[in-house]
Parts: sequence; C-alpha cells; structure tokens
Amino acid sequence: MTATSRLVHIMPDTHRVEIDLVYATPRNFTGKPIYREAHCLLLEPAESALRKAVDLADSVGLRLRIFDAYRPPQAQQVLWDFLPDPTYIAELGRGSNHSRGTAVDLTLIDGDGEPLDMGTGFDEMVKASEHFHPGLPQDVQRNRLLLLGIMHAAGFTHIASEWWHYELPGSRALPVIDNSESGPLKLM
Repeated sequence: MTATSRLVHIMPDTHRVEIDLVYATPRNFTGKPIYREAHCLLLEPAESALRKAVDLADSVGLRLRIFDAYRPPQAQQVLWDFLPDPTYIAELGRGSNHSRGTAVDLTLIDGDGEPLDMGTGFDEMVKASEHFHPGLPQDVQRNRLLLLGIMHAAGFTHIASEWWHYELPGSRALPVIDNSESGPLKLM
C-alpha cells in the first residue's frame, strides 16, 4: 500500500456490489445527509481486496451491500461533532481510515437483496454491535462470523466495536486524503 495510490470509484456494475451510501441520505445516526452526492470510493489496494471479498461472498450465494467507504475529513468532523465517542468515531487528529480510503462499512445480502440479520443496524452505536457480543442469537453470530471470514480472507481486518467496519491492515501509516474540494464527493 502506498500513499500514491489513487481512489477508485466502486460501482454496482463494475464491482458486483449493492451501494447504499447512508451518509448521502438522512438514514444515518445524525438524521441528516452529510454528502451531497453518493460516490463510493476506495484506495486501489482496498478496491482490490474488495473484489476478492465480492468473489468470496459470491461463492456462497451472497453479495455485499456497501454503506460507506472513503470519507473526507470534513465529513469525519461532522460525525465527531455529533458523537464525540472514540469507541465509534475516529477523532479528526487521529484520522479515520475511511478518510485514508482504506475502510469500508458493509453487510451481506442474499440473492433476493435482503440483508442477513446482524442483530443491530448499521451505525447502531451500542455494545450489541460489537463483533463478538455475547448473548446474540446463533443465526446472528453465524452471519457476523461469515462476514468476518469473507472480509479477513480478502485481506481486511476488523475493529471490535462495529460488525460492519473493515479496513486494510497498516492503514494508519497512510496520510488522510482530503478529496472534498477537488473530488466528486461534496459535503452538505
């Protein structure tokens, strides 16, 4: 992974994924759109790993639905201002791996486009959203482990607090990418 890698557009027709960028809608934990336009972007190495994850999910009859990928630092600041909790939101000074283009938030969907039950919703900032939260039904645990296995096999790692969040190992060594001024991703 290098700092000179470029951001790649992730699209349903080129990547065989469903895209539902919730931060371009009011259906996120802030209750308001943060992005004016819904462009799904990942740094080249993350995009390559995503392609592997797509193939692995396909091998068991499933697809990926992406909720968020690259996030400009200004959007990260909006999230931090709304919920200043480092358990769920990276502080701007530390930088989010979303703002490095190496993190993706997603879930698994079946052949009918229905999401597998993960026990909590995307961006539900509660203890039950932890990957290995005890007491969840077996089918939820199985679904989370299936997503975890697919994403790890593709080259991603996870964070403990969010079943939906995956990132490339070593991402912190990369600089934050400020694509908000020149790129297609605009803030509200």
